Amino acid sequence: MQKMHIPDNWTFQRPEIAAAFDAHVREQLPWYELATGIVVHFARHFIADGSVVIDLGASTGNIGRALAPTLRARRANLIAVDNSPAMLEAYAAPGVVEIGEAESYDFAARRPDLIICFLSLMFVRPAERLGVINRMKAALRPAGALIVFDKREPIGGEVGQIMYRLTLAAKYEAGAKPDEVIAKELSLAGVQRPMHAQEMAGFTEIFRFGDFSGWIFAAAKVWE
Repeated sequence: MQKMHIPDNWTFQRPEIAAAFDAHVREQLPWYELATGIVVHFARHFIADGSVVIDLGASTGNIGRALAPTLRARRANLIAVDNSPAMLEAYAAPGVVEIGEAESYDFAARRPDLIICFLSLMFVRPAERLGVINRMKAALRPAGALIVFDKREPIGGEVGQIMYRLTLAAKYEAGAKPDEVIAKELSLAGVQRPMHAQEMAGFTEIFRFGDFSGWIFAAAKVWE
């Protein structure tokens, strides 16, 4: 297993990050596989024959690999979008890959039935993030859905502190070394910006572990 060197300033643009990413993210986020399974469960309800699915922030293809049986069985089309050439060079999953920035990507042109943002919107600049979310909502075909899994702003008070410690405990139990956890947190400063509750208006929460949550927005059906 290749060990990742954590840079002082986090970036997805370096090949060495992409090469070690899959192992690293499972160590740092012990609930990663569980959350992936939840995404697949919800996604299957919105993928029909010939559907278009956009995986925004696809990285090396975790979501594409997990959805592969459904995509194949329903002849659905996956578009894997990421702004890192290094990540897409390491992409190993079904679908076509596109280099693109969330802030400028033309979602509407693809007429998606489903958009998945798995640990990606927290890396979009907060000043532009709500606009990206609204454009994704507007781009969905009738009865489509937008699934988001990301870090959220922490809950305040003692309960918030306990939830943060839950995350630390899970990392430690998964084998992450304390110095690496600290290094990663400092590396993400100013790069990873948690989601705000107001950005998720109209969504339904479907997952929570520590400071991370999953949400779904279901577009109106055509007769509504």
